[in-house]
Amino acid sequence: MTADRNLIVFAALNGALAVVLGAFAAHGAGPQIKTLLQTGSHYQLGHAVFALACALWTGGGGLARLLARLAGWLGAAGGLVFSLALGAIGLLGLPVMGAVAPIGGLLMIAGWLCLAFAALRS
Repeated sequence: MTADRNLIVFAALNGALAVVLGAFAAHGAGPQIKTLLQTGSHYQLGHAVFALACALWTGGGGLARLLARLAGWLGAAGGLVFSLALGAIGLLGLPVMGAVAPIGGLLMIAGWLCLAFAALRS
């Protein structure tokens, strides 16, 4: 059983970007956007770790492993979409991105549900 290398790379890059956004929020952002960037970076970093765990999934057979990998991609993509949407609101002044943030949230939720299903299948 092998790890999903592409998902690990995506999770690692997601984690690095989350740290960059969090550091900018802590040290360079104005008070209005600080909270947006912190919230986005927290969700993004958490789901980068989630994706890494899914990439390393060893439980169950082929379907459970496939579902776990899908869960990782959904969670990591959702964290990225959510974080970037909040960043665009705060940094670029694009309030329309408020309509995009819930898509990231739905992807993250779908990832968690997919992982639960994978665990039930294993």
